[in-house]
Amino acid sequence: MRLPRPFRAAALAAAMLASLPVFGESAAPAHYRIVGYTVGRNPVQDKDIGKIDTLIFAFARPKDGRVVLDDAAARRLRQVVALKAAHPRLKVDISVGGWGVGGFSEAAGTAAGRQAFADSAAQLVAANGADGLDVDWEYPGHHESGIRSSPADRADFTLLLQAVRASLDRVGAAHGRTGANHYTLSIAAADGPFVDGIDIAAVAPLLDWFNLMTYDFVNAMTPTTGHHTGLHASALIAGDGRTTDRAVAQFLAAGVPPRKLVIGVAFYGREFDGVEPAHDGLYQRYTHFTGMRPWPRLKADYIGKHGYVRHWDAQAQAPWLWNAQTRHFVSYDDPQSIAAKAAFVKAKRLGGIMYWEQGLDPGDELLDAIWNDLR
Repeated sequence: MRLPRPFRAAALAAAMLASLPVFGESAAPAHYRIVGYTVGRNPVQDKDIGKIDTLIFAFARPKDGRVVLDDAAARRLRQVVALKAAHPRLKVDISVGGWGVGGFSEAAGTAAGRQAFADSAAQLVAANGADGLDVDWEYPGHHESGIRSSPADRADFTLLLQAVRASLDRVGAAHGRTGANHYTLSIAAADGPFVDGIDIAAVAPLLDWFNLMTYDFVNAMTPTTGHHTGLHASALIAGDGRTTDRAVAQFLAAGVPPRKLVIGVAFYGREFDGVEPAHDGLYQRYTHFTGMRPWPRLKADYIGKHGYVRHWDAQAQAPWLWNAQTRHFVSYDDPQSIAAKAAFVKAKRLGGIMYWEQGLDPGDELLDAIWNDLR
């Protein structure tokens, strides 16, 4: 779920968002979806599990053309699926892929490869008592993470998802999973050039929803600091820099029904040092990307502590921290920015909110904010 460089092509999409009507199909969902990712290295959290619609286990991986789990991941997945016994409304999906995980282009490149990938994925879902599959290929047509890519990935990705959808339906029917209880299919998707290898209009009918990774807009590969998960464009953002609303505009412009768009919240911050001091470090050059800071550490050691002063960008609807003494800058989500995102979801009649990642909010403070604000 890590994103590289900023993109250069969102201005038109942003303009299109402002002019888009409220579609008939975009009637407000009866229920806004809350989707959480969870990874194998964190203990299971179940205190507020009833507030989550779908918990996505990350990650399975393609291996020799098949979707597999290693032994440790399989044990962890069983723990997560076991939560359903006490929470029958909870759905657990399996995500395959992640940043730097290859094997997708190779599997998608042939009909036989696509079928092997699809059949093994559907069998993995059924064998583990899961409820669906999330495909996290980062990204078709791109090799920034060191994975193999091909110009054919755009067409092949559509064919791969067609095969997966068919296999999920076939295996699901054999297990009584049909109709409203069918095995679901989603993808984790970024925005801007990172989806130029996806035919969004072609894949949308195959998917139950898109998990929009509307975070990591600034990172170790971008030239400046900024709001890594900002809702709107800051007055200081360069040109068509990435934002959540611009990402949504891009997918709406491609014809995705609003109810299929689930926007992302980050349960972590991104810290930079050696930051130029203008504008309290916001959208400034920096020397080093220091790392990712989970929400509990931000509360314990950063927000209002040790020289870190919280600022609020009313235009972007996003907070940031600036330490004038050390010239450190931190971008993050908090309950105030989550409330703004929830209001945006309602205003645009989107499908809901997803987050990365469950173990980064052990007290469920940010999950509670999502749940309360979407009610």
